[in-house]
Amino acid sequence: MEAARASVCVTGAGGFIASSLVKLLLSKGHYAVRGTVRDPGDGKNAHLKALEGAAERLQLCKADLLDYNSVASAVAGCEGVFHVASPVPSGRSSNPEVEVIAPAVTGTTNVLKACYEAKVRRVVVVSSVAAVLSNPNWPKGKVFDEDSWSDEDYCRKNEDWYYLSKTKAEREAFSYAAKTGLDVVTICPSIVIGPLMQSTVNSSSKILLNYFKGDRDTVENRLRNVVDVRDVADALLLTYEKPEASGRYICNSAAIKVSDMINILKNLYPTYPYPKNFIEVEDNFSYSSEKLQKLGWTFRPIEETLRDSVESYRAFGVLN
Repeated sequence: MEAARASVCVTGAGGFIASSLVKLLLSKGHYAVRGTVRDPGDGKNAHLKALEGAAERLQLCKADLLDYNSVASAVAGCEGVFHVASPVPSGRSSNPEVEVIAPAVTGTTNVLKACYEAKVRRVVVVSSVAAVLSNPNWPKGKVFDEDSWSDEDYCRKNEDWYYLSKTKAEREAFSYAAKTGLDVVTICPSIVIGPLMQSTVNSSSKILLNYFKGDRDTVENRLRNVVDVRDVADALLLTYEKPEASGRYICNSAAIKVSDMINILKNLYPTYPYPKNFIEVEDNFSYSSEKLQKLGWTFRPIEETLRDSVESYRAFGVLN
């Protein structure tokens, strides 16, 4: 007898983190997955349809997060929802309130409201360490944990619109949960890298790709907080499945200096024109994922993440 399938919904299913999550959910065998996308017929979602188990257990739904009715119909009948979609500005925004902040907050509110109406068991929301680190009142040198929230006025003053959008959306999620009793958990990943499943390069992977370009001899030797996209997917599923999960969770692997990262890459792939000189910089943030690790989360070695990332870049021709 086949085990009963639980229906779950993943918003923005074609994105970098969401694609990995859809793959993980399908691999478990007992989840039927609904993924919201702008256009189910678009070729950029072909990688999802090609996943093992997709033919039987993946349904792509056309939905716009700013259109409540389309979100409500995607969520209806689901036991769990993973809200992953969020606008990531690729450049300077001319109208940040409209282009970045409103979509992030309204999209989140629409998803939560639809989940409440549909009596969803738990909603896992992808936030970001962007909602944690922009906090001038946090003690200098202290490792960031879940108690730190980015200061909205400070983000505004610095025009950190992405940080502001993530902070406002995550706060909105918790205030909606407090009002309605909806079970909401949030995950705050650091810079997400790892193997691509499609040729579209997400903005955090570009940070890694820039080291291969050879257009800069000198780079800042900052401490990079990165996490593998597959480990983020694991964190999302873990916090969904563990009844005791609650509140927010920072999701970050061991911090690494840029020079150490480049040395690993050089050893694996010696022929690329990597930066040669490093300038030491002071602003080294670090985060604690202790709360998530206590729940049972583990992360893979950085060598594996870097190798698998580069192999995927080569396979998709994005290094040429």
